[in-house]
Amino acid sequence: MYTSVGSLDPIIRDITNDSTQVSRDSLFCCVVGEHADGHEFARDALDAGASALLVERELPLDCAQIVVTDTRRAMGEISSTFYDHPSQKMCVVGITGTNGKTTTAHLLAAIFRQQGLNTEVLGTLSSVRTTPESCDLQRSLWQAVNVGMEAVVMEVTSHAIVLQRIVGTQFDAVVFLNLSPEHLDFHKTQERYFAAKASLFENKFAGIGIINRDDVYGQLLLDATEIKTVSFGLDDVEGLEVTTSSHSYVWRNKTLHVPVGGKFNVSNSLAAATVAVSLGVDIIDIVSGLAAAGTVAGRFESISNGAPFDVIIDYAHTPDALRRVLDTTREIIAPGGKIILVFGCGGDRDKTKRPQMGAIAASQADFVIVTSDNPRSEEPMDIAQQIISGIEDADRRASISVELDRRSAIELALRTARKGDVVIIAGKGHEITQTIGNQVLPFNDAQVANQLIGALS
Repeated sequence: MYTSVGSLDPIIRDITNDSTQVSRDSLFCCVVGEHADGHEFARDALDAGASALLVERELPLDCAQIVVTDTRRAMGEISSTFYDHPSQKMCVVGITGTNGKTTTAHLLAAIFRQQGLNTEVLGTLSSVRTTPESCDLQRSLWQAVNVGMEAVVMEVTSHAIVLQRIVGTQFDAVVFLNLSPEHLDFHKTQERYFAAKASLFENKFAGIGIINRDDVYGQLLLDATEIKTVSFGLDDVEGLEVTTSSHSYVWRNKTLHVPVGGKFNVSNSLAAATVAVSLGVDIIDIVSGLAAAGTVAGRFESISNGAPFDVIIDYAHTPDALRRVLDTTREIIAPGGKIILVFGCGGDRDKTKRPQMGAIAASQADFVIVTSDNPRSEEPMDIAQQIISGIEDADRRASISVELDRRSAIELALRTARKGDVVIIAGKGHEITQTIGNQVLPFNDAQVANQLIGALS
């Protein structure tokens, strides 16, 4: 329900909740956020050319106002209508989970393209926010329709679900990969984190749910969800072979070769294949699409560059992701080879995971170099000390060094590595900047590692 104030027929040419992005005849949505209230920027929006406001309370301003109880929800519904419900004109798949969203989206898009569908991926590699605000998302989907896209594969974060960024989007399928402790600074409890993910699997959003039954929360979701579901798990495959740069297995009597390394990525490729077959894609296209997928930037990305040891760049920035990377590396490393790990934890983010990741690193790697990730407003040494507090309590096998300069830490790892070793540079993956205080500096792990390997060889 809503009420209107002022002109009942304003001209609307755009929708935004960012007062700095207002253009002539925009509808400005006054969203109440964690750090700011959009109602406080309403006058700025009008001065910039907004023709109407979406508000939760009537403002003392002479303009058209639509008064609703929840501007976030209304923004999604209005945006979907304004752009003529673009998600209903394409095949749209949403992927959620603590880890693996980006890789799964990349693999599924490769399958769709092999089938002949023009496909776009929305997510970590294509956006500042993994899932954009609802007005931006609906605009992106509308633009995709206009340029001839027939499918969109989209990463859906728990933040996006709670903050109603996907309101107005209809998914042909939604995918649940896994759930492990993360974003508890936002959700507060693991139960609320799971509830956020589970709410994606409702009739108002999706037609079918593809769920990982190997995950304990996947099992809970299978029991609780109201939509049609198809499950997948590692017992669906036979003849599994994994290296640092690829994996293969037999699935539905076909051999799948996937150019993405790491055992944990088997679940991701299996998820992509299960989604595709559930949506009617021919299994031959699934086989060919996965084979042609290519690597994913910063996801167990091998950049050895002729060195006598392997170098892996991975986005692992959660305890579970780091454990998976180390586990799969331990399984495939050459006899006698050592794991050299470079990692840190992001500042102004969930602090509870820092000692956990320290303990995992110390118990599973052979040499750990604790360094800076994106310290943001925090002191890098404070973050490092919190990581080390977990190392001190761990069943430790690793020797430990602290080098807060990330480039120097990577150089130390590469100088230390010998033939048969694996250097893992974790935490930032595809990112091309590093945030230190108020500075956003150019920094790309793969580029730095390649430069250093060349200089050291």
